[in-house]
Amino acid sequence: MFFGLNLLSTTAETPTEINFDWSGLLNLVVEWLTTTGIKLVIAILLLIISFKFTSFFCKRLYKRLQKRNVDETIARVGSQALNWACKIVILVCLIGYVGIETASISAVIASLGVGISLAVQGTLSNLAGGIIIIVMRPFKIGDYIKGCGEEGTVEDIKLFYTHIVTPDNKVVMIPNGSLANDVMVNFSAKESRRCDVTFGVSYDTDTALAKNLIKEVCDKNELIFKDPSVFIDIVEFGDSSINIVVRAWCKNGDYWAVYFYLMNEIKAKFDENKIEIPFNTVDVNVKPVQKDGE
Repeated sequence: MFFGLNLLSTTAETPTEINFDWSGLLNLVVEWLTTTGIKLVIAILLLIISFKFTSFFCKRLYKRLQKRNVDETIARVGSQALNWACKIVILVCLIGYVGIETASISAVIASLGVGISLAVQGTLSNLAGGIIIIVMRPFKIGDYIKGCGEEGTVEDIKLFYTHIVTPDNKVVMIPNGSLANDVMVNFSAKESRRCDVTFGVSYDTDTALAKNLIKEVCDKNELIFKDPSVFIDIVEFGDSSINIVVRAWCKNGDYWAVYFYLMNEIKAKFDENKIEIPFNTVDVNVKPVQKDGE
């Protein structure tokens, strides 16, 4: 009986009421909106306006450099680097304006940078290679190069990759780290280029006549330089042919036109004068299989 009365008295206690200060919360929100909130809105507006102005300025700078015949590589990469650098500076300044401590952010970024640098060593080597290519300028946009097993015309030079277009119109992106440390051939570095073509004639051919015919073909083409003169001579005695080499100089841009001209016209000239260009043949002898008892 007493146990029941005690339990009844315990459950009959009134719960504690919780009073929430809504006016204090409203004052806090109003205070934040009138101080940090306004700064945040202003920072966002300044960020959008400044980013657009920076992009517009860098585009105008790129066009101005093009009009002044500045190297395409320097103009494009320089304007892109300036665009990113200005945007990073603007972003850091606006973060400080809002009230966020940039010192702590810098420390976090630095610690993250150490970890990321260990994970992306290949990417950093590409960045270093891109800087080397931009500064040393072993090639420029528009040059025809060969490197890392690929060759083509340089379309663009980025900080991490170099874009080249192959003769069959494929875009190949070569890492700058590999390209900067590999053997690279620049076919466009000089204004002139030598076109080497080798022809094989049979051993019973009058080689003097063959060389004269080749010289006639070369003299008819205005794209081939007269100075230095065309070199024509026997270069090798092969297994089934006498090999005659033709070395003709021309402008860099006329290389393929001269090459295909020599290949077609010299072959036609040899056919007109009954000069044989030998080719390898295979003699197959079939022996009948004898059966047992025959």
